[in-house]
Amino acid sequence: MKRLFGLILLVSGFMLNAQSNSELIKHYEAYYKQMKAQGDVQGIINGMTHLNLLAPSQARKDTLAYLYMTEGKYMQALNTIGIEKSATDSDIAIEVKALSLKSVKQPELAIGFFEEMFKRKPNAPIAYELAELNLQTKKLAEAEKHIAYGIANSKDDMKKAYYETQTPYEVSLKAAFMYLKALVVYNKDTKANIDAAVDVLDETLKTAPNFNLIQLTKTELLRQKQALQAQASQPKN
Repeated sequence: MKRLFGLILLVSGFMLNAQSNSELIKHYEAYYKQMKAQGDVQGIINGMTHLNLLAPSQARKDTLAYLYMTEGKYMQALNTIGIEKSATDSDIAIEVKALSLKSVKQPELAIGFFEEMFKRKPNAPIAYELAELNLQTKKLAEAEKHIAYGIANSKDDMKKAYYETQTPYEVSLKAAFMYLKALVVYNKDTKANIDAAVDVLDETLKTAPNFNLIQLTKTELLRQKQALQAQASQPKN
């Protein structure tokens, strides 16, 4: 009799817990929906966090990580989703890992995820990310490969924003690739290739005269050239 009574209590406890859990899920689903309606991003994150605790799923975890990323909370995004590579990663998971790792200055790790993004959906904007990251890590042949793809596949409506001036501005994505091309040419030989890099910059300015960063880079390269010439003209002891 005692065993039967104990079993009844145990089953009743499971039923009450399941009912309570179900009610909480409904509550936070309603809360999440309301926060979305109000545009309250932190509320949306809180709601999704509770839902993922109550009824964990990879889709909810991916969504939560994506929300953190869009708010510039890159470490929180990575802590939520991890940085491991998996063939079963969703497109959202791959994007979060790629952009977040890039943003926390981990280009070597970010490259692998951008490569996966490019493998799943090759396009010029992702090629730009790969070209830039490979240039940062001195993988010039890889950067050159993605630059060639980008120049060939950039559409007229694709733009790249720059922020080195007080007023942000945009240039065509093709011009942005040309700028990276000049940097690759220069980095192949930082003394002998200054003129060749400047030639690429001048070519780019013809199609993007508002490209302020090119003007700055050209000025610096010409300054380096002048310094090298002055050094070479000094008499040797």
